Amino acid sequence: MTTYIIRRLLWVIVLLFAVSLLTFIIFYLLPTANPALLRAGHQPSPALVAEISKTLGLDKPWYVQYFDYMKQLVLHFDFGYSYQNNISVKQQIFSDLPATVSLALGAAVIWLVIGIAVGTISAIKPRSKFDRFAMGGALVAISAPVYWLGLVALFLFSSDIGKVPLFPGAGSYVPLTQNPIHWFTSLLMPWFVLAASFAAFYARLLRGNLMEVMSEDYIRTARAKGLPERRVILRHGIRSAITPIVTAAGLDIGVLLGGVILVESVFNIPGIGRLAYNSIQNDDLPMIQGTVLMGAFFIVTLNLLVDIGYAFIDPRVRYS
Repeated sequence: MTTYIIRRLLWVIVLLFAVSLLTFIIFYLLPTANPALLRAGHQPSPALVAEISKTLGLDKPWYVQYFDYMKQLVLHFDFGYSYQNNISVKQQIFSDLPATVSLALGAAVIWLVIGIAVGTISAIKPRSKFDRFAMGGALVAISAPVYWLGLVALFLFSSDIGKVPLFPGAGSYVPLTQNPIHWFTSLLMPWFVLAASFAAFYARLLRGNLMEVMSEDYIRTARAKGLPERRVILRHGIRSAITPIVTAAGLDIGVLLGGVILVESVFNIPGIGRLAYNSIQNDDLPMIQGTVLMGAFFIVTLNLLVDIGYAFIDPRVRYS
């Protein structure tokens, strides 16, 4: 297990370097706005643009700029400074990260609880009224775009424009440390909007896997030994059927921690996703590079944790 983890950690480092290099090449070799021109303001003189280019290091070849960037990142964990407003990229990312973490993890808890519960009941009672209603609703939730669900939720339930004002509207987010109660209520609607399609997908995925597992020979053997049906389902059935759920959850949570652009934009939540979107609009390469690397880090880290978790969830999986 230790050898496997070390090997995967080395691959994580290689992947992060590859992502950083690819992002750097894309935004430096493709035609984009000149960052020095953007920094110089309206109708700047050529001398001012040249001076700003020299200050930012934009007059050097791209590979020299990339080497300087990676040297600062590896030695000092420094992502550089924004071309748009000259603030520290690391400071801005870590300032917006709590909002994205709150949104992603809260939604993950909701969709896992709902998805596993609905999927288990539907698998145990296939073709029942509950199963047909749940799977029909799941199909609708999967098909509905998340930004559309967000706008509908705001129109129906927000406290400012909602027809049935139940939850705070867009722009009401406050940090957890500032007001825990307001933090919780302001994220309720974004949590459920973000969790809707994921919960539907997980419910359908677990239903299909659990129905297949419950017909296996070892399940019949467990029943023949006189084990209670609840123990057969929870200890034998779900434990075998939940492995794909763990895989999907690791990938989905990793992607969401990298930035939930649509939900953060709809509900005006100051997170990593909205920061990345604004940076792309402004051709702000240091900020783009920082948010992309942060997203890649979360994805590969969650993948590693999922692979390690397999050995504990599924006794058939062993790493050497």
